[in-house]
Amino acid sequence: MRVRDWQDILEDVVESDAEPNGWRATGGDRASGIGEDLYFGHPSVGVFHVKTYAKNPYEVQGVGAEVARKIDDELDPLFPEEPGDGGMFGVRQGMEDEDEDEAEDAASRLEDVVQAHADAPTTPDALFEDVMDALDSPAYGPMEYDQYGRPDSVDELADTFDEAEELLDTELDDLIDESVDRGFQ
Repeated sequence: MRVRDWQDILEDVVESDAEPNGWRATGGDRASGIGEDLYFGHPSVGVFHVKTYAKNPYEVQGVGAEVARKIDDELDPLFPEEPGDGGMFGVRQGMEDEDEDEAEDAASRLEDVVQAHADAPTTPDALFEDVMDALDSPAYGPMEYDQYGRPDSVDELADTFDEAEELLDTELDDLIDESVDRGFQ
């Protein structure tokens, strides 16, 4: 297992050729220390674990790793099949600063989707899926997330991948210690 920057893990997700709406995720607070744990996976791509923390309101730092090459029968029940209370998540690729035509096309597609949903009976999940399609999101799906705690599925995944959990915790704690100033200067 190779520990990398959390954004490199997301880049692997973005560059995968997997069906975008096949991804599922679960996440919440870290078991110890500041920050969050997020597991996300796709049946044909694998399971990824990232640990992040907000250094400030504008900067998130973290580490991550691929912990499994696929979602097998043992892991499948730990990921949500439907949005439920946790909602949905999506990964979006940034647009090139110089490509105004691409940005205008995306804005136009997004406007059409919002207008279509405003004019017809719809569901929040259908709107979300259509928005992700309009933005060409490379990964989205249902998510179980607790912003004030830790879902049982995250604890079970941490137990399943206990070596990765310990290594990523150590790496994130080192990153936090290096980047957090203590006291007054």
